[in-house]
Amino acid sequence: MATRIKICGIRDARALDAAIEARADYAGFVFYPPSPRAVSPREAAELAARADGRIQRVGLFVNATDEELGEAVEAGKLDVLQLHGQETPNRAAALRSRFGLPVWKALSIASAADITRASEYRDAADLVLFDAKTPKGTLPGGMGVRFDWSLLAGYRGPVEWGLAGGIDAANVAEAIASTGAPLVDVSSGVESEPGVKDADKIAAFCRAVRAA
Repeated sequence: MATRIKICGIRDARALDAAIEARADYAGFVFYPPSPRAVSPREAAELAARADGRIQRVGLFVNATDEELGEAVEAGKLDVLQLHGQETPNRAAALRSRFGLPVWKALSIASAADITRASEYRDAADLVLFDAKTPKGTLPGGMGVRFDWSLLAGYRGPVEWGLAGGIDAANVAEAIASTGAPLVDVSSGVESEPGVKDADKIAAFCRAVRAA
């Protein structure tokens, strides 16, 4: 089965069009103001209209309130909620029930013990996203940091999963070969600078995934 591709942190029409043209499966909109990739509900609405019927829309949130989530879901016409904070299994399950959307839960990975946490979300999330643990006091993702992919060698968990953290066109084949990831999520790896997507890098990344 082909590895699915998510291009996260899309902020403008050019980046969105590049992701669609490169045949990515998901476009990620970041609803976390401290991030250089953050979009406002109004910006998300414009992108959502452009994306409609062309690519799935994933909203990324960090410990958001129900009100913040509701506004973003409506504006961004979201297909998926991605939780990147300290959301518990109960919180993930409650949001899935409230909004009637698939929930992806990002888990910060530094050791094998961190991977076992995925089982806690067995009945709460539709997918867990294994991402690198970032340094304390920094953003929870999008930092270009990778973890030891061999920790996922032969992984068979109770929840569908994906891989994020430090992936780019040059190493994504290695990432897929090492882990068997059914989904890869890239942000900084397809940028010319933080928050600025590069259309050529998006195209190269998607080509590399399909060739892997």
